[in-house]
Amino acid sequence: MKMIKKCSVFMLCAAVSLSLAACGPKESSSAKSSSKGSELVVWEDKEKSIGIKDAVAAFEKEHDIKVKVVEKPYAQQIEDLRMDGPAGTGPDVLTMPGDQIGTAVTEGLLKELHVKKDVQSLYTDASIQSQMVDKKLYGLPKAVETTVLFYNKDLISEKELPQTLEEWYDYSKKTADGRKFGFLALFDQIYYAESVMSGYGGYIFGKDQDGSYNPSDIGINHEGAVKGAALIQKFYKEGLFPAGIIGEQGINVLESLFTEGKAAAIISGPWNVEAFSKAGINFGITKLPKLDNGKNMSSFIGVKSYNVSAFSKNAELAQELAVYLANEKNSKTRYEQTKEVPAVKSLANDPAIMKSEAARAVTEQSRYSELTPNIPEMNEIWTPADSALQTIATGKADPKQALDQAAETAKGQIKAKHSGK
Repeated sequence: MKMIKKCSVFMLCAAVSLSLAACGPKESSSAKSSSKGSELVVWEDKEKSIGIKDAVAAFEKEHDIKVKVVEKPYAQQIEDLRMDGPAGTGPDVLTMPGDQIGTAVTEGLLKELHVKKDVQSLYTDASIQSQMVDKKLYGLPKAVETTVLFYNKDLISEKELPQTLEEWYDYSKKTADGRKFGFLALFDQIYYAESVMSGYGGYIFGKDQDGSYNPSDIGINHEGAVKGAALIQKFYKEGLFPAGIIGEQGINVLESLFTEGKAAAIISGPWNVEAFSKAGINFGITKLPKLDNGKNMSSFIGVKSYNVSAFSKNAELAQELAVYLANEKNSKTRYEQTKEVPAVKSLANDPAIMKSEAARAVTEQSRYSELTPNIPEMNEIWTPADSALQTIATGKADPKQALDQAAETAKGQIKAKHSGK
């Protein structure tokens, strides 16, 4: 899922101070009177508004205003903002993937947030970093996600689970017969394939000494990335992955095979917990397996956030609402309703959250994962890399040839579209 589409170990340690109580919406009476009668519009993710229903009601009462909540697919909201913002029909607060922040800021779509350090410190380092562009803050994290391993307990027990990708390859060779399969993943997409390629030394962008991404240093054709892609190719070449999971419809085929009990394990994300549960699958969830070099498969950390539109006529009040929706209390309530893992550090070991197998798996996998780069140049990586991986999967090109071409294409697009920054 590119919407969710890499930071250092980020999860989940220290408790925060009791100053969290100050995160609620509090204003002087004069500030309240100036906001009275205003209306804020919030774009929330599809089927997720239930998670902020109580918080919105409390904010409305506190400020004597109306907050209108509209559900939209969160990965499409920034695209809609490009049209609706200038027209005056857009939101005050929206939610979006962290990897789109850089592009949105470059286009002037988001308002910089002026939030105190004690508020920023509530969140995991990786999640708050996803909202930073040129050391300025443009959003507050509300949820984190990463890919994990789902397995069908009726086909394979927890004790039988292979621990490495090579062991999953061996398991698949014994069980795949063209109708049923062992392990499956959408390795024809860089969002998933990077889990293997980066484990051998590949990378998307190198980093400068200050930790910022260097878009002139592209590592999708690094020798480690090529080695990872060669391992990936084996699964396709030997028929361990069906041809149907290559291309745009691949995700539907993969999920269907799992829900129909025809795949023992797949790589997916916590966004599928509800769907798999409704399908009646007796599944377990755990971190991704290791590689033969002893390193754990990596993954991209996706961060969902609350951001303020640059077109908001009530930007100060909109920022207050974003802070309120993302505070500790409301983040926990939102988790209880939506099961999306919150980004607040103090909730990392909350018993109510950690009793969830999905939350535990996301937490553990995050230790081996990196933020999806949020710079605009990342937009020039997805398509060339995916195209290369598809030619690798179908055997039309060897890994080095395909990835070299992808890197050259990405460099050309970055030069053409971003060199004038």
